[in-house]
Amino acid sequence: MKLYLKCLSMHLKSRMAYKRSFFFSILGNFLVSFTSFLWMYFLLDRFGSVAGYTLGECLLSAGVILTSFSLAECFFRGFDSFGVIVREARLDRMLLRPRGLVMQVLCERIELSRVGRLVQALFMLVWGVRLAPVPFTAYHYLVLTLMSVCGAALFSALFVIYAAICFFTLEGLEFMNVFTDGAREYGAYPLDVYGRGALKFCTYVIPYALFQYYPLMYLIGRTDNWAWGLLPLAAPLFLVPAWLLWRVGVRKYTSAGS
Repeated sequence: MKLYLKCLSMHLKSRMAYKRSFFFSILGNFLVSFTSFLWMYFLLDRFGSVAGYTLGECLLSAGVILTSFSLAECFFRGFDSFGVIVREARLDRMLLRPRGLVMQVLCERIELSRVGRLVQALFMLVWGVRLAPVPFTAYHYLVLTLMSVCGAALFSALFVIYAAICFFTLEGLEFMNVFTDGAREYGAYPLDVYGRGALKFCTYVIPYALFQYYPLMYLIGRTDNWAWGLLPLAAPLFLVPAWLLWRVGVRKYTSAGS
């Protein structure tokens, strides 16, 4: 952790060397995510609800997804760009260094400009809490925190899977963006909006619903089962198969030949 914090400090100092560029990068990320908020606001302002969900309920859903994705993208961006590392044979050098490969990939790229998206996500969460149909207690805020943090762990696992696939293909597979960047978009609404089949897929295959849909139902008062608020704790278990696939990829790697 001390080494990682040192690397984080170096990334921050390098970005602050060009303060205006860093500021405008943050602002750009904020504005890009702000457009998503605008179309949600105008849509619900015109029609009132989507599949029975009001603006406040959708803001909670979108805020959780965007917070989770922003945290994962900020600190796990090295895995998302792992295909470039493999193609340029930089991975060969990493394997020769006296540090763990995961630590080196984590430190390779830290996207601090994603703070802009995180600010937008927190803004949506605050507004969603204000419009929530039930008053929030300390337990509700705990559930909301678990949803965001455990969601970040799930997105991080997807980035690790994306990187592990690169061991075999040497190229990143773009279809994985459906589960990362795509989830940031379609996860803006409660997942049952897309039908029972989509909800089952997001429960048993890639468990977005564990940190988005089920705890959200408790937060907005559609279920009294308080245990649903703890389901986000199961989402980080997705890191286990992601880690196993990563280990298989490391053992099978035979250099890109660059």
